[in-house]
Amino acid sequence: MKRLAALLAFFAAIFIATGAFAHEVRPAYLEIEQTAPTKYQVTWKQPTMGDVAIHLVPHISNGWLKEQPADQYAAGGFLIRSWKVTAKSSAALEGRTVFIEGLKDTITDTFVRIKLSGGRQFDTILRPDNPSFRISFADGQSMGLPSFLLLGIQHILTGPDHLLFLLGLLLIVRDRWMLLKTVSSFTLAHSLTLALATFGLIQLSTPLLNALIALSILFIAPEVVRAQRGGTSLTIRHPWVVAFLFGLLHGMGFASGLTSLGLERGALLAALVLFNIGVEIGQLAFIALVFALKRSFRLMEWRWPAAVAAAPTYAIGILGASWTIQYCAVLFGVI
Repeated sequence: MKRLAALLAFFAAIFIATGAFAHEVRPAYLEIEQTAPTKYQVTWKQPTMGDVAIHLVPHISNGWLKEQPADQYAAGGFLIRSWKVTAKSSAALEGRTVFIEGLKDTITDTFVRIKLSGGRQFDTILRPDNPSFRISFADGQSMGLPSFLLLGIQHILTGPDHLLFLLGLLLIVRDRWMLLKTVSSFTLAHSLTLALATFGLIQLSTPLLNALIALSILFIAPEVVRAQRGGTSLTIRHPWVVAFLFGLLHGMGFASGLTSLGLERGALLAALVLFNIGVEIGQLAFIALVFALKRSFRLMEWRWPAAVAAAPTYAIGILGASWTIQYCAVLFGVI
């Protein structure tokens, strides 16, 4: 009975992970810019997957966004809307509330930036557990660079695609020295492409990138099976090589968390470093959790049925295949 409960719990976790992936981990972006004493430009960017956009609707309590946007178009994996507003006074935003409808039902964030004439700028991050804030320029709201550290941690821990790829590597590699080489290789690769993609030096379309990341997860599943059966392959002999190659793709996926923010180059560099450190902290925390669970099961001398022991491997393969099909359908315009 305990074994059955454990098996059901595992597949419940996989179901939750699948549902989470349907939500978007790229941040949305709301910018309010004062272009004249009583004139404002409001820009809203929300992530899309193909022609489908998650349900996120920005609101400002002064009613500015109730009107139809002056412009609307899709670009770079985002649906972009903009409004041109003439306010009754230059203090039209003070004390108003910004609220993102639908944010509480996602695992994404929304970056809010307010630019006032005279060079003053205020930034904040809205999260699912806190989808609104009251504008008070006297408080001088600012998300601050440390928030990018938290964003990096959240980005890896709420990205089941990256975690499943890591899990696959952990299931293949048994030697501690080889594991260190493999994880370091993955870290080096995604750090490299994270930096290059964030500064616009390399770029792949979002649908293609998503499809390739999903394909990396699908690729790792049969390698895990082969390793467990005593077989050999390039991945099993030199897992650090495969980790490096696919880490390049995953780094470009991480970069999507920064490139939509429109940060100036100086601020972008600092944000990049902290974001990457956050990603590494989240990655190491996941690895530590896997090893802690593995050691706990060993100490408790649990003997899992073959079906339960194989469940993580098949979950990686099933989800990898599902996501590959889904993103390839988006890539080729089927959905």
